[in-house]
Amino acid sequence: MTALEVVSISTLDVALVTPREVFKSAILSNSASIILAHSHPSGDTTPSKEDVELTERVKNAGDILGIELLDHIIVADGRHFSLRENGLM
Repeated sequence: MTALEVVSISTLDVALVTPREVFKSAILSNSASIILAHSHPSGDTTPSKEDVELTERVKNAGDILGIELLDHIIVADGRHFSLRENGLM
């Protein structure tokens, strides 16, 4: 790991994130790949429809930029859910 960036701080139930914001620091850091991670305060690590859609948008943007999305991880209550490990990306 060469960089860790906070891209967005959410409200209680939504985080507004765009691929542009995700890749800004990745480009400036000359990154070859990224991992997305966020928390679910509810304690449920199940990805929402919006989580899956964001993952797909970021993956597609990364493909264009030549920056691979390695995984999108959801954390909650000491547990995690990997979208890659669960076939959602």
